[in-house]
Amino acid sequence: MKAEYRMFGGVALFLFFAAALYGFWTQGDSDVGQLEWVGTVALILSGLLCTMCAGFFWFVSRRIDPRPEDRADAEIAEGAGEVGFFSPGSYWPFGLALSCALTALGLVFFMWWLIAIGLVAVIASACGLLFEYYTGTRRPVEF
Repeated sequence: MKAEYRMFGGVALFLFFAAALYGFWTQGDSDVGQLEWVGTVALILSGLLCTMCAGFFWFVSRRIDPRPEDRADAEIAEGAGEVGFFSPGSYWPFGLALSCALTALGLVFFMWWLIAIGLVAVIASACGLLFEYYTGTRRPVEF
C-alpha cells in the first residue's frame, strides 16, 4: 500500500500547489483584483480528498504485511497468483446502468414518478448484482 499512499500524497501536494498558484494568478489577472473562488476551492477540496485517500492507504499499509509492490528487492514472480474472482457473465450491470439512466431521465425532465421508479429499479438491480452468487443456480452447494 506504500505505492498507493505515495501516489495520492503526490497528487494532493500537486493540487495544493496548483490551488495556490491558481489563486495568486487569478487575483493578479482580474480587473477587480479579487480571487476566483470556485476554481480555488475546487482545487483545495480535491487536494483534501486525495489527502484523505493517502491517509487511509498509509493507515492500512502499517497494519498489513508488505506486498511485493512495496518492496524494492521483490521479484516479479512473487506477485504471481490469483488476483481475485471476476464474474464470467452477468446481466446485472446492464440492468443497473439502465435503471440509473431511467433515474437520470426522470431528473432531467423533473418527473417525480419516474425518479421513484428509477430509484426502486436501481436498488433492485444493485441487490441483484450483490446477491447474484447467493441465489439460483449459481448458489454454492452445501453438504
